Amino acid sequence: MANDSLPAPETTTPPEPPAPIITEHELKLGRKTLKFQATTGLIPLKNTAGEIEATIFFVAYTVPGKSSDHPRPLTFVFNGGPGSSSIWLHLGALGPKRVVMQDEGWMPAPPYRLIDNEHSWLDATDLVFIDPVGTGYSRAAKPEFNAKYWNVKGDLESVGEFIRLYLTRYGRWSSPLFLAGESYGTTRAAGLAGHLIEKGIAFNGIAMISTIWNFQTVEFDRGNDLPYTLFLPTYAATAWYHQRLPKALQKKPLADVLSEVEQWAETDYTLALMKGNRLSEAEQQALNDKLAYYTGLEARFIDQSNQRIHIMRFCKELLRQQKQTVGRLDSRFTGIDALAVNEVPEFDPSYAAILPPYTAMLNQYVRETLKYENDQEYQALSFAVNQGWEWERGRYPDTSEALRSALAKNPYLKVLVARGYYDLATPHFAAVYTLSHMDIEPKLRDNIQVADYEGGHMFYLDLKALAKFKQDVSAFYRSALP
Repeated sequence: MANDSLPAPETTTPPEPPAPIITEHELKLGRKTLKFQATTGLIPLKNTAGEIEATIFFVAYTVPGKSSDHPRPLTFVFNGGPGSSSIWLHLGALGPKRVVMQDEGWMPAPPYRLIDNEHSWLDATDLVFIDPVGTGYSRAAKPEFNAKYWNVKGDLESVGEFIRLYLTRYGRWSSPLFLAGESYGTTRAAGLAGHLIEKGIAFNGIAMISTIWNFQTVEFDRGNDLPYTLFLPTYAATAWYHQRLPKALQKKPLADVLSEVEQWAETDYTLALMKGNRLSEAEQQALNDKLAYYTGLEARFIDQSNQRIHIMRFCKELLRQQKQTVGRLDSRFTGIDALAVNEVPEFDPSYAAILPPYTAMLNQYVRETLKYENDQEYQALSFAVNQGWEWERGRYPDTSEALRSALAKNPYLKVLVARGYYDLATPHFAAVYTLSHMDIEPKLRDNIQVADYEGGHMFYLDLKALAKFKQDVSAFYRSALP
């Protein structure tokens, strides 16, 4: 006879998460009103023994009405970091609601507001916003499991498994499939394209927003001169925006300035950096003067920087006389440090402007509108993930080969590369460099489209850029569908 007084044995795995919450909504887009469902909740990731090792939070928006013979496109969406939730694309560009910022993207006065997003992608595709493990409400079952997910390989496998599970649970295997990733999310998207095609999952299209596939292009390491040339056009764009260039350049359109700087960066500047300390004194002076002309910085500062301008020193130096700094995510933004004499900025004013409005509105929205309750802190950007990320030692992360391989195996795959001119996190010229070094077959090169915007890393913060982005994306979906 069982002894009911004995304590129950401890379980070794967390219980299944509650069933996702389903709510009904409407969105007016132009003259059309879309009725759609929002599904909000957690999907567990299990090991081969069936034990839950992590749960991934997601919000899915689906529009009913299409037949099984002609299903709607389905797009999986994530941001980057690593360590970022999908909050920025969710409430900034793609989802049915967006955070109200000032028209250029500046931070508004609190309290903050959400409004219907007239530029939502929901008229073209169903949307699934994914928060990788450690971001948003997604968590590993035990702290020691974090290491499994906080690396390039583990991240691809876990997000890939979530996509497989979602297709299975919601019967979407026959839908046209897309990915949309931002920043490190483009690293992830390129890797997923190669990873998932080996599991029988092929995509119609991938939207790459503020692209970074090859990290050698952005790492200012000693002996790696590549970033100095690739960041230079963005330095010039930033100086142009803040009226710091000489008059001859300042009066030109931005596109003309960039064309000139890009041509010089990949020719004369690249060759000069290759010579290292073999440059003569006259060559160094000429290089200092040219860099000063294109960046708005003093030739003396450039000389003392060994003709190599680090991004964080640039952000501090450009407006030092005004005791201001410029943003890394968006160099249109300016900030004020306690001391003007510091070598680098104390904070990124572009990130500081977006964190409070987006965090407040996400927490309000999931509870009030999506009816989802969770007392955990929503990690908009987890520094624990970012700082705990295990990079492969001895080499720069690079998923461009995975994307090339996916294109070779699936010649119907289309790619949109969307770039902001004022992005000092993933500069637009770095994407150009990576694309031109991927050895993509000539007949497949037209599968890749490039679109530029006068904004930063999150160029969609600017309302004009957001409207143009939606037009470009609508054309992209039409081109990628059979």
